[in-house]
Amino acid sequence: METMQRTVTMPASELDQTLDRLTDELLLKHPDVSQLTLVGIRTGGAFLAQRLGEKVRSRTSVVVPVGILDITLYRDDWTRISHKPQVGKTELDFSLDDVNVVLVDDVLFTGRTVRAALDALTDFGRPRRIELAVLIDRGGRELPICPDFVGSTLELSGNQRVNVYLREMGRIDEVVIESTPKNLG
Repeated sequence: METMQRTVTMPASELDQTLDRLTDELLLKHPDVSQLTLVGIRTGGAFLAQRLGEKVRSRTSVVVPVGILDITLYRDDWTRISHKPQVGKTELDFSLDDVNVVLVDDVLFTGRTVRAALDALTDFGRPRRIELAVLIDRGGRELPICPDFVGSTLELSGNQRVNVYLREMGRIDEVVIESTPKNLG
């Protein structure tokens, strides 16, 4: 039986510092936050978008709209995952028309999740601009997707995966690289 190797690559304090830096970058690029909205991809991206929204509010005293996007039925592989997919709720209580949307996700890998999110977003309106913020870019793109804001970049091998654990999920805030030992036989 193979055991999972686990390495914490970003502990809670560093994760919070990374979100502070991403907030700085967002505010630098969007000094007028009145036209800014944050939309997190369910689940991890939604929690991160809410945290970024709170950090923007604490620095500017402006509440930017924060929404949650469920992309389950927009995925190109949903029929392979399950014939009864678990669909979460999309919560966009504001117009996406003619605003700057920053799409937020926890990990960017192949780009397929972001492609599905772009398809879903355009069903809810026509933003002026859509940008992408990710906590972790792990490389391995299969689609031409490039983030505008990146917390950290990791180069991982095929037997490694990165998981973002957050307190909103009942876990300790941390980013962990998990891998199975390569089969030598």
